[in-house]
Amino acid sequence: MKMIDAHLHLFPSSPDTDAMAEGVGHKNSTAHLRQVYGELGVVHGVVMGNRSLDPDDHDYPSDLFHYCIGLDSVLMERGSKPVPGLAEKVEENLKRDSCCGVKLYPGYNRLWLSDPIYQPVYELAARYDKPVAVHMGLTAFPRAHLKYAHPLTLDEVAADHKRTRFVMCHFGNPFLESAAAVVEKNPNVAADLSGLLEGRVDIDRYFQEQAGYAGLLTTWLTAIGQWDDILYGTDWPIVNLEEYIRFVQRLVPERHWEKVFFQNANRIYGLGL
Repeated sequence: MKMIDAHLHLFPSSPDTDAMAEGVGHKNSTAHLRQVYGELGVVHGVVMGNRSLDPDDHDYPSDLFHYCIGLDSVLMERGSKPVPGLAEKVEENLKRDSCCGVKLYPGYNRLWLSDPIYQPVYELAARYDKPVAVHMGLTAFPRAHLKYAHPLTLDEVAADHKRTRFVMCHFGNPFLESAAAVVEKNPNVAADLSGLLEGRVDIDRYFQEQAGYAGLLTTWLTAIGQWDDILYGTDWPIVNLEEYIRFVQRLVPERHWEKVFFQNANRIYGLGL
């Protein structure tokens, strides 16, 4: 079965990022990912940008990756105002074939998704027919504010920007009920299943000890039945790739694996694979 990792990060080598990858049984390098992808049947990945808005900073092997230009800490200049020429810089990336969307981090930026800063981004995404992926749910750093990353904030902008397609990252975890409602209600919203685990995991033991949480995930995924709108993703390098494939396979009925693991990401991100 072919697979697309619809949500990963590529970090430059550093003691911290190298240790993060090594902690889950990997190496922090594109060469290593290429090897492991080949072993596991992963044919492509979507990199969520964490560098800058300069297109030259997003030079990834085209046979292996597309990327979403990320508006994380670069969105604000010294935390007080938008980066000058923000829309123009985003458009420079969207014009590239290698750029398949935009990634927003509202919890980290402490901005509502309805903030005027984001409006030109939604319009550009609609014009170029490339989705806006949004970090929803728990954040990696305590300084972020969860209220800005709640799935209901995405419902508002999805309803008001019907021509713009959105991907709710991390299925809004742990706000699963709201996440499911937003995906079911809005035909322009999909969701990826990345980042639901962190670190090494014994899958059988996990599903025994975390039966309650796993049950909630499967309950809401099954309840809405939106299997055309659910994407496999990992949030690498925080998880072991083989273990995460097995984890998602336990959440998704086998008859939907081809859609979730490959077809949906290929269609939604326009990868042309």
